[in-house]
Amino acid sequence: MRYLKAAIVSLLTVLLIWGLNRPWGSAPALGRLLSPFVGFWQNADPSTGSEDEISLVGTKAPVTVLIDDMAVPHVFAQNDYDVYFAQGYLTARDRLWQMEFQTHAAAGRLSEIVGERALPLDRFNREIGMLYGAEKALEAMMKDDTSKLIVEAYTAGVNAWIKSLKPAQYPIEYKLLGYSPEPWSALKCALLLKAMTSTLASGADDLQMSNVRQLLGSAVTNDLFPDYPDHKDPIIPPGTKWDFKPIPTPKQPDSVAVDNGLAMNWPGSNPAIGSNNWAVGAQKSATGYPILANDPHLTLSLPSIWYQIQLVSPTMNACGVSLPGSPGVIIGFNKDIAWGVTNVGADVLDFYKIKFRDAKKQEYLHGGVWKPVRRRLEMIKVKGLPDVIDTVYYTHHGPIVNQGGQKGFRANIPSGYAARWIAHEPTNELHCYYILNRAKKYDEYVQALAYYGAPAQNFIFADVNKEIAISPNGKFPLKWKEQGKYLLDGTNPAHDWQGWIPPAQNPRVRNPARGFVSSANQFSTDPTYPYYINWQFAPAERGIRINQRLAAMNNVTSDSMRQLQNDLYNLRAAMVLPKLLPAIADSKLKGDHVKALAMLKSWDYENDTSSIGATIFTEWNRQLSEAIWKDELDRGDSVLTRLPSFDRTLRLIERDPQSHWFDNVKTKTIETLPDIATTSFMATCDTLAKMHGPIGASWAWGKHKATSIRHLVPGLDAFSALNVQIGGGSGIVNATTERTGPSWRMVVELGPTPKAYGVYPGGQSGNPGSPNYQNMIETWRQGQLKELVYLQSVQDKNSRLKRKITLK
Repeated sequence: MRYLKAAIVSLLTVLLIWGLNRPWGSAPALGRLLSPFVGFWQNADPSTGSEDEISLVGTKAPVTVLIDDMAVPHVFAQNDYDVYFAQGYLTARDRLWQMEFQTHAAAGRLSEIVGERALPLDRFNREIGMLYGAEKALEAMMKDDTSKLIVEAYTAGVNAWIKSLKPAQYPIEYKLLGYSPEPWSALKCALLLKAMTSTLASGADDLQMSNVRQLLGSAVTNDLFPDYPDHKDPIIPPGTKWDFKPIPTPKQPDSVAVDNGLAMNWPGSNPAIGSNNWAVGAQKSATGYPILANDPHLTLSLPSIWYQIQLVSPTMNACGVSLPGSPGVIIGFNKDIAWGVTNVGADVLDFYKIKFRDAKKQEYLHGGVWKPVRRRLEMIKVKGLPDVIDTVYYTHHGPIVNQGGQKGFRANIPSGYAARWIAHEPTNELHCYYILNRAKKYDEYVQALAYYGAPAQNFIFADVNKEIAISPNGKFPLKWKEQGKYLLDGTNPAHDWQGWIPPAQNPRVRNPARGFVSSANQFSTDPTYPYYINWQFAPAERGIRINQRLAAMNNVTSDSMRQLQNDLYNLRAAMVLPKLLPAIADSKLKGDHVKALAMLKSWDYENDTSSIGATIFTEWNRQLSEAIWKDELDRGDSVLTRLPSFDRTLRLIERDPQSHWFDNVKTKTIETLPDIATTSFMATCDTLAKMHGPIGASWAWGKHKATSIRHLVPGLDAFSALNVQIGGGSGIVNATTERTGPSWRMVVELGPTPKAYGVYPGGQSGNPGSPNYQNMIETWRQGQLKELVYLQSVQDKNSRLKRKITLK
């Protein structure tokens, strides 16, 4: 009996060991994860000395890296190859899992890591052509000697780090998800840039707009969705003279309507994902030199989107932030210039209805000619399951998106529509940043922008020569007005993109008389600009508020720029509440309704964390818009539409208070503005009471908004920063919402020696066990900035330098 028990125990032990050391479906092998020798125990932040010497295969000469107190590396290399090699090595050391996870997502390969649940996303990214676009971009990079050197050096540096790793040293996410890092490739650098294009240049509501037009007709649609807003302050100041002779633009066809079947879905652009940048000229600056500020607004995540670095070689000394997985400094400065970016929001994604000859989908009709369809087989590996093979059909427009009509991620796109997308163009942004990182004057800034394609950005500029400039810049298709506002006819060549706006004729202003340049994703120009970029941009309130404050400023300092970045004034509320509050029928209010109205009337329009007025207004603004428009425009999930903008709603309230749009067509009574304002306000109060209890401190804006900075893997709350108490909001200069906000704040004072400040909501390390994982969040939350260490030479002394690494 004793031997039988021993045999059973031994068998169970063997089975347990076997079970713990193999993956089960998408779950990792728990034995390896829990192992004290190779598991998560090994991911505590290692102690390091003040000096290290690391021998690597790949550098051409020794590279010195000085690490400051914020874990920012300052790289001193003797040639350009080594500076990018070191950047790749150091970024991978701190952010390898993030780099690989994001490029896996862009390539449609997440199912390899997490299993079947990621299959809809992988299919979508394959069908929209993310990998195809990265391949085209890589071809362009490799044809250019400069970008070829950059990307090959960076790739070699990343791989040098990967080769040095043992399984015990893998970042903890690899252990949690049960996989290993693979060799880096130049294609992954291209994929990372395409992922940013997807984030910033994939919003499109062509489908929703086509539904609106089919429901309401062209005249009403044009009235509700005009091509230029009432309240505006464009990026290029009105009245700017265009110093070029425009090339001919395409003529709009007589008929542009496309039957869309009223059953579609596509992710619209998120107005909360925007950015701010501005620069003041020497005449407004306390230093006598320009000061530049930038804060790009993106999804707040951990590890952070950005990685701080200084790159020094015989040809450059650039400092700022990079994108983990992409070489160079993306936003930053050198000793002569500073630059920053915000998203343009150009219309660079259009959908074409394709007519196939037959069900075989081997030919499609275009210009009266049957043209061949190119097929691309996409093999998707799925963890724990057999591979999935997708056939993606390509026309000259681009790939057919959701050609199988499958359900899942972004799935209600009608079969037979091709996506014409700027991400498929062979652009070479690396060459742009190569020049920008080394630029000394305005002409070199302009030279750099000619290489930039996507996603289109408002590039702001300042230099020691006391020049400032801004340009909405990118590769813009040459279109007729409103081309792409609605679905397009893939059989009609007149609906094709007809070339490109010449880069030299992109909108640009240099040293304007007002003494500053700025952008906040609003309209690029006034209507005098001869080309069509888009019919809609981000709401204008942020841009208007920034320009109001800059116009009033003199003796500007870096701290006054920091304060403007943290501005909490709700201009939208200030514009509409004086017209809206008098419309409320006080006699119908009771209890919390009365208290809420009193609080809103006494509100100072500041979206600070303690503000109850900000909470009430934000929810009321949403409910009022729906009360005015949804009865005519909401057709449920089967017919997805969109509602008119706040600008159009404000125009209705200001100019047409008797409008029929205030009537709810689903009721027998005829509602007016006072009726809609009162009922929506009462519903707002009831909603907030249900969410937070009786009106009081629990309604405070910071608690209601509850900003979260979440780990890239959903559900890893232990690796996230939740309920961060910070003010702001969508449409506020400090545009911090529940999940989006300033992903990097930077202020640069130009001068004989540049002085710069910056912070982002996270830390340099991607390791949750490191003290540098989220050590900047509190500084960011408080609206403060850290002075950036900028070294002129490797011999510079600075008390904030803590460690020296030599790569040999």
